[in-house]
Amino acid sequence: MKNAFLIAAPSSNSGKTVITLGLIKALKEKGLNVQPFKCGPDYIDPIHHSAVAGQSSYNLDVWMSDEAHVNDVFNRKMKDADVGLVEGVMGLFDGAQKDKGSSAEIAQILGLPVILIVNAAATAYSVAPLLYGFKNFNPQVQLKAVIFNKVSGESHYRFLKEAADDAGVVSLGYVPKNDQLALESRHLGLSLTGNDDMLKVVDLASQLINQHVDLDLLLSSTKKEICKPHEVSFRDKSNLRIGVAQDEAFNFMYPANIDCIKQLGEVVYFSPLNDSVIPDCDILWFPGGYPELFAKELSDNVAMTKAIQAFEKAGGKLIAECGGMMYLGQSLELKDGQTYPMAGIFDYSSSLQNMKLKLGYRTVHVGDLPFKGHEFHYSYVDRDCNDKAQYVAKTARGTEVEMPIYRSKNTWSSYFHIYLGELSKMDAFIELILKS
Repeated sequence: MKNAFLIAAPSSNSGKTVITLGLIKALKEKGLNVQPFKCGPDYIDPIHHSAVAGQSSYNLDVWMSDEAHVNDVFNRKMKDADVGLVEGVMGLFDGAQKDKGSSAEIAQILGLPVILIVNAAATAYSVAPLLYGFKNFNPQVQLKAVIFNKVSGESHYRFLKEAADDAGVVSLGYVPKNDQLALESRHLGLSLTGNDDMLKVVDLASQLINQHVDLDLLLSSTKKEICKPHEVSFRDKSNLRIGVAQDEAFNFMYPANIDCIKQLGEVVYFSPLNDSVIPDCDILWFPGGYPELFAKELSDNVAMTKAIQAFEKAGGKLIAECGGMMYLGQSLELKDGQTYPMAGIFDYSSSLQNMKLKLGYRTVHVGDLPFKGHEFHYSYVDRDCNDKAQYVAKTARGTEVEMPIYRSKNTWSSYFHIYLGELSKMDAFIELILKS
């Protein structure tokens, strides 16, 4: 038996992420190997998880994949772990359509108990009907316990615990109100891996959790039997080498994608920021990231951009997602109006002037092949080019949406963060790129 549970909340901004990070650290300090997960397509929270846990955090998403895949990812990564900690997304029952794809659905699929985080800053006994409703709305969801956040002190907590008792929900304790318990803005890269401010917040959260939350009761309440993962077969591509950009500017790629690439061939990492040469490989993959934060450094690394251009002209294949797409254009304009030359593989340019958030699930059909993923960016293409593929992108509700995918003979480039964590889909996508 191991421990596994899902951290959820009635709504966003309840403190899920800070408490999740604090719990990861507190449990690690008990000598436990904590494997983090994240419901949904988000990549910023998993980057935080990974920095604290010391191992990759995996996305669990039944819209981008399916139930069998979610189970397989969870069981496979829990093989060597003591505790599985899944951070939910938005409110417990919030999904792409009603509760479809929600934290509640993931909890049901995996049979995980739910620990609810309730922001109690402006309430007391009124949390009783809230807890009662969340506990009884769907009996298939095991609401096991609650941790109260932003509590004024022991007197305030007594009201909250009485409310939890009357609602039939175990209270594990609370996290006191503390203005220092705030991560920086989630806007593009301001609160990423391992920076000192983030780690200070996590340290404080862990200290407060150790003082005011009953971790032994949490562990005794969340025992779970882990199933053996399924074995999968695949076509041998042992000679395939894929160079994946990984540095401060390009730091997001679904870990399940990397796992699948490693089953098909070899992954070699390189840095567009710091290296002057590219690795010997068949495909260069530029993941999402924050090129706008390092635009000058990327632009100044002329040796790297020339190496990429030569690779493409010689027939090398390139894949670029979001931040990687911005890098493969002619130039990147920042908020302050400064413009920096980029790799110049395509004739489009991107800009952060008058930026506006665009996000959501996306499906793209390439012939008979459906690919799913997520779009999340503030930049936009301000000078387009003629290399658009005639692929239609659709939202989770099936509505067509503008999301250009640029294709040259050797290259795929788009804002699309594509999820290829299922081996068959990665295999199909790699074949598509290699045969283009």
